[in-house]
Amino acid sequence: MGYMKQCKDLKIVSVEHPNDGYVLLRLTDNEPLPEIRAGQFVEIKVENSPQTFLRRPISVNFVDEERNELWLLIQVVGEGTRHLASLQVGNMLNVLFPLGNGFTQGTAGESVLLVGGGVGIAPLLEYAKQLKQVGATPYLLLGGRSACNLLQLDLFRQYGEVYVTTEDGSMGERGFVTNHSFLESFASFPLKGTRGGARISCCGPKPMMLAVAKWAKEHGVTCEVSLENLMACGLGACLCCVEKTVKGNVCVCKEGPVFNINELTWQI
Repeated sequence: MGYMKQCKDLKIVSVEHPNDGYVLLRLTDNEPLPEIRAGQFVEIKVENSPQTFLRRPISVNFVDEERNELWLLIQVVGEGTRHLASLQVGNMLNVLFPLGNGFTQGTAGESVLLVGGGVGIAPLLEYAKQLKQVGATPYLLLGGRSACNLLQLDLFRQYGEVYVTTEDGSMGERGFVTNHSFLESFASFPLKGTRGGARISCCGPKPMMLAVAKWAKEHGVTCEVSLENLMACGLGACLCCVEKTVKGNVCVCKEGPVFNINELTWQI
């Protein structure tokens, strides 16, 4: 299945600030948006920001086909993202998309545990939607420092059962995602390769992904992770996102950002 890259000016139709650290931009185009696979990303040109020379990679949060909208949930962490957070409805954004290889496409009858932490929850919303569309069953295990870091929970609940951890215990179970009691249940699900099958897809801070990968390996569960290496060009040309794999060094923006943990050289 092909995913045709486009470089277009998309119009901002909505700007939401779910909390002080995030902005949700909803973009649209006069023409139908291209097909986008969950886990793919966009590269945004930050206009009128002298300190921001390179495009900013942002995960695709959600695609609303009925409204022809592309959603971007952005964590505000530096000059570039602060500028994006200041944009208004009606502004245009130059976007190169869709880029990279996304999550494994779902199959009917399988169970997929989506594990996200921090802004790493962003691509999991579209993935949960796409999994449900093909008849798979998504389960969501989402973690944050506190309740205010857990966004879009009502949207996630439309697509699957949601389990939550917070480090301060302000919502869900206290601790990290790998401490959640649901994992004990998930460990007993039939494994991928049998009828139905179960697997894990994960996105978030690297320590969290390492912990999830370790748990998956110990329990014999197939696991893929979405890496968040700095990706300036999105096309494999600038080499700033290189990751060491069992096949040698690869550009995350082109070969990933999603990898099976068995492809990586992580010590888990």
